[in-house]
Amino acid sequence: MMDPFEGLRISNDWRQLFDIKERQPCRKCSKSRKYFCYTCYTLNSDLENKIPFLKLPFKIDIIKHSREIAGKSTAIHAVLLAPEDVTIYIYPDIPKYTKDDKVVLIYPGKLASTLEEFYESKKNQVHKETNNLSGLITHALFIDSTWNQSNGILKNPMISKLPCVKLKIRLSQFWRHQKGSPRWFLATIEAIHQLFVEYMEIDNQSNEDNYDNLLYFFRFMYEQIHQLYEHDKLLSYRRPINI
Repeated sequence: MMDPFEGLRISNDWRQLFDIKERQPCRKCSKSRKYFCYTCYTLNSDLENKIPFLKLPFKIDIIKHSREIAGKSTAIHAVLLAPEDVTIYIYPDIPKYTKDDKVVLIYPGKLASTLEEFYESKKNQVHKETNNLSGLITHALFIDSTWNQSNGILKNPMISKLPCVKLKIRLSQFWRHQKGSPRWFLATIEAIHQLFVEYMEIDNQSNEDNYDNLLYFFRFMYEQIHQLYEHDKLLSYRRPINI
């Protein structure tokens, strides 16, 4: 089977997650968790200071629908790996931006532009000629919900007025794919990673910058689920794993 993560610079120590056999009580809510608490956004003590720490070039805000089951969401991966730059809001709670914030909504709306098109349309607003996105984005907003649930969130006046950016088509490797949706509907952490892949292409970042570790937990869970279930069956039926 072809490795969909081939070529990505994901730290090899993601394999340490296989060594964790027992659950632990969350240090905040005391609920039993195996790797991290998906309601408190905290790592278990076995993993504290043992996973990658990422600094992102701009903030990531995630609005999660209140009916979205916390244990199903991959948004928590981003908070654990880039805690200083990622915030999750439970709708109807939403971010409060200032007039100085430059926010884009990452969503495939009918009027959405690609990131490259957004850059081309905005770069003339930068005082000097630039070959990057510096100064054009301070926050990227994602919606973490089913497609049906997202419709209500998108009607919020603060969200509906934001410039909308769509990502390039990329096949999802998520094991819990929404029934009836195309394979290019990405899990939240895949979409965040894809945004930075495209950002790197436009922003001419050096090879020292690496955002592939956003898929650190995702890579492990993909491997775990494919060890438990036959690959061909997963293409049509993607069963949740126990985290």
